[in-house]
Amino acid sequence: MKPSLVVAALAATSAATSAASSTVSQWTKGQRHSVNYNKAPPNLSTLANSSLFETWRPRAHVLPPSGQIGDPCMHYTDPSTGLFHVGWLHGGASGATTDDLVTYRDLNPDGRPFIVAGGVNDPIAVFDGSVIPAGIDGKPTLLYTSVSYLPIQWTIPYTRGSETQSLAVSYDSGRNFTKLRQGPVIPSAPFAVNVTGFRDPFVFQNAKLDSLLESSPQTWYTVISGGVHGDGPSQFLYRQHDPDFQYWEYLGEWWHEAANSTWGNGDWAGQWGFNFEVANIFSLDKNGYNAEGEVFTTIGAEWSFEPIVPEVSDSRQMLWAAGNVTIQDGALKFTPTMAGFLDWGASAYAAAGKELPADTQASMKSKSPDRFITYVWLTGDFYGTHNFPTLQQNWTGALLLPRELSVGTISNVVDNELSRETGSWRISSSNLGVLELVTLKQEIVRETMSQLTSGVSIIEPGKTLGSSGPVAFQHRPKSKFYILTASLSFPASARGSDLKAGFEVLSSEFETTRIYYQFSNESIIIDRTNSSAASSTTAGIDARNESGKLRLFDVIENGEEKIETLELTIVVDNSIVEVHANSRFVISTWARSWYKASKDIRFIHDGEGEVKFGNIMIHEGLFDAWPERSR
Repeated sequence: MKPSLVVAALAATSAATSAASSTVSQWTKGQRHSVNYNKAPPNLSTLANSSLFETWRPRAHVLPPSGQIGDPCMHYTDPSTGLFHVGWLHGGASGATTDDLVTYRDLNPDGRPFIVAGGVNDPIAVFDGSVIPAGIDGKPTLLYTSVSYLPIQWTIPYTRGSETQSLAVSYDSGRNFTKLRQGPVIPSAPFAVNVTGFRDPFVFQNAKLDSLLESSPQTWYTVISGGVHGDGPSQFLYRQHDPDFQYWEYLGEWWHEAANSTWGNGDWAGQWGFNFEVANIFSLDKNGYNAEGEVFTTIGAEWSFEPIVPEVSDSRQMLWAAGNVTIQDGALKFTPTMAGFLDWGASAYAAAGKELPADTQASMKSKSPDRFITYVWLTGDFYGTHNFPTLQQNWTGALLLPRELSVGTISNVVDNELSRETGSWRISSSNLGVLELVTLKQEIVRETMSQLTSGVSIIEPGKTLGSSGPVAFQHRPKSKFYILTASLSFPASARGSDLKAGFEVLSSEFETTRIYYQFSNESIIIDRTNSSAASSTTAGIDARNESGKLRLFDVIENGEEKIETLELTIVVDNSIVEVHANSRFVISTWARSWYKASKDIRFIHDGEGEVKFGNIMIHEGLFDAWPERSR
């Protein structure tokens, strides 16, 4: 959880339905405003409350009925029902259940929270937590951060006792979590450690830890995120001491990095920063979740550009790392062997996941193995720093489509400087100048992807482009809800050149969002300079470009050396744009097109060299993730 320096009330307000037609009339402060999506937008902050409710609302993503969503957290599978529970911060913590990872049902009417602040341990706030599916009395048991003092921020002195870890139990299938009438089970940060933060407990089991620590099989552990002032970010590790989870044994800072240091040169995994948040620990193999597999962690890293300005310096990156777990000087230690971005989007943060066993309802329907599923938060107002027209929209932010994580392989890679750089991959084998690399594989959950592509499908003819300029698709989506898949093949001469290629989406004569691969810096760029006509009339609509690094390796294919093909999946869910590439790269953002006509797709080519666009499919319509909601 990223606590704001100013406590904001996040209680949902009732939302008035906004008509989905191209013209909507509203009354505000005695004046009549006509909202016409065929004409230039007014200053949106002058419109009536809730008048923009439908304008940019996604269809296939997780978000509350109304109001501002925060971190995803508190996910679990209920062993009594086999349903997967997805949680998020929303005026406390709210959630939904799913039996297929496609459609969701609110746990409580109108998205009412299942736990709120106001107890003895949490008079100020409830931050992130994690659920033991069969804990106290065999019931779902939540370990969460109970907050008694704000502000909390890594740039300012820490108030001891402001963050503690407390328990709550659900006796009604997750609709309510009842706090135990007792003090916190972890009442303070480690003794004599001047922490930057101490929050977001994540509970997990791990066979490697059991063996190294000589713990009883299936012991529960929790990792708490934070850091040490003047030293750097840390994960604090604890072990279950008793069957009722009342006492937790501190095992030390099992992972610590120097302040604002980087993995490699920082190109592929950003900065470790000054404070960790929302750490998850899990083990993976090539099929998915495996308690005896390679240990991974996802973490939010908080950092800043120099100089550090208290209460101002606040940048975030959503990262992952894989590593070795060993005993060093009598203590358990995690040492990274590769690291990268879970999502390169500047507004994408606070990932939280949980293992999804093969015997759950969703997995049995799709005949899937044990998996680790994660959700990422896409904040709608850049962590509360942008003056977005929140009242007019009456909702802010969403969770990105769920992803399943596994150990991925990149085969037949040429052994050269590009493949041997310290990056978001690791060499697993070498044979006669050819390498096999491993990395974190992340793909849209198979059930979700299957449903996304099950609707009306349009085949767009392939193209080979060698001259600059956009070229319109022959086919035009009927709406702003679709998924676009394509393969892009580049010439050998592209390496290090100025060649760019990709697509324009949500396009018209007035606005467009450009998504392309740029060889000069090995990056996928989302150019939002002209994504939204509303950004020129209304403060708080972010128009900055997004970018993330993806290396297309030199590979051997059919006995010949070539540049790895770029495999793109672009999800357009009204205003949310997710770009997935080669099963190992994601960048997500907002593209808030205004005009009704902004539905065109175009090819992009710029620079020297021919690019072949193939396997192009448009899948129209997406799906309604919330069929039981009234809107």
